[in-house]
Amino acid sequence: MKNIQKGAILVLSGPSGAGKSTIINTASDNIGKYYFSISTTTRNPRVGEIEGRDYFFVTKENFEKDIEAGNFLEYAQVHGNYYGTSLKLVREALEEGKLVLFDIDVQGHRLVREKMDDITTSVFITPPTLSELEIRLRARGTDDEGVISQRIENAKEEILAVSEYNFTIINDTVENAAKQFVIVAQAARLKKSQEDEIKFIARWLS
Repeated sequence: MKNIQKGAILVLSGPSGAGKSTIINTASDNIGKYYFSISTTTRNPRVGEIEGRDYFFVTKENFEKDIEAGNFLEYAQVHGNYYGTSLKLVREALEEGKLVLFDIDVQGHRLVREKMDDITTSVFITPPTLSELEIRLRARGTDDEGVISQRIENAKEEILAVSEYNFTIINDTVENAAKQFVIVAQAARLKKSQEDEIKFIARWLS
């Protein structure tokens, strides 16, 4: 019997500046069909951000209506703005057999685990050291000193949750990190839900 590729969830977390987006872009041709989950937010678009590519931008009123309707897989309030993941879009991608990629924080990872743990794999991506992270943040030249300091403090908290993740990738070079990411993506697709395992046992015994 031919196996039909099923969808799976792969959560990526790690400090801002760890290189998550670069790793995904480098590995994208080698991880099969995937859907990069785009967050919905109530904050205003920044210069250069595009609706439907960077975020889905909505009003606070509409976001709170979706919360009441249970339309988010996970959501959080950060600096006075809501950020969340549409459950509908995730389910559609899973039904199409895609690997659903999340770039979310530690709190978001915990919420995804609560709802879809049996099809979720997770990886924490980080530079080798805190000092290396600081060098990379400054080299980007996109943030002022206050933002960089806040990102560093956040990273100190985030690293404490590394044991909650299935895998850790040390982004020493993009090439090495991307190769490891491809392996993790393959492993995520191999994970079976409880429903799949029950069906497999029934077929095996028949």
